[in-house]
Formats: sequence, structure tokens, C-alpha cells
Amino acid sequence: QVQLVESGGGLVQPGGSLRLSCTASGNIFMFYRMYDMRWYRQTPGKQRELVATVTSGGSTTYADSAEGRFTISRDNDHFTVYLQMNSLKPEDTATYYCNSAYGNVESWGQGTQVTVSS
Repeated sequence: QVQLVESGGGLVQPGGSLRLSCTASGNIFMFYRMYDMRWYRQTPGKQRELVATVTSGGSTTYADSAEGRFTISRDNDHFTVYLQMNSLKPEDTATYYCNSAYGNVESWGQGTQVTVSS
């Protein structure tokens, strides 16, 4: 079982930047690099939205809303995935969740709140 812990959220002004981190623990030492890692976000009353993916092979994809502003990356040696968010907008305000997937096995973090407001 993989445990995921997000950090790095907070309050930022429009146009600002934040870097989210998600560190995995558990029985992952030999397997972490095999996981696809994703960032999702959710606001109250709305479905969880996929923001960015980095595959086990290092390929990245982004939601249209994130393309050109967000960058997902991973550090397999430290079991961590990052989401660098630049040029933040009020509509980026949400709880951001980290997700790991290998086959049909998924794990979720507890989420970190990002608020973009002046």
C-alpha cells in the first residue's frame, strides 16, 4: 500500500507561483518508478479534475487549463512528484490531490489547498 502526502499549498496572489510536492511512502522502494503519477484538483460541488500526469516513462500530459503554466515532474530517488504552478489565476483555487496508479491499484493523498486571491 502506498501512502501519499501532499504539501506546498497556500494563499498566493494572481500571477504568482507555487510548487506542490507529493511524497510517497510504504512498500514502494522497488516499485515507485513503475507508477504513473497524477495531480488532480477539486472545488466544492464539482467533480475532481485531472490536471497533469507523469508516466512511469517520464511522459507528461496536461489539462488544457494547465498547459503552458504548470509543470509536473518526478524524482524517483526521493519518491516525490512535483507540480510547479506559474501565472496562477483565481480559477486555479482548489484542493489539489496527488494520485498514484499501477495497473488497477490506485492511492490518493489527503489534498493540499491552493487559494489564488488578491
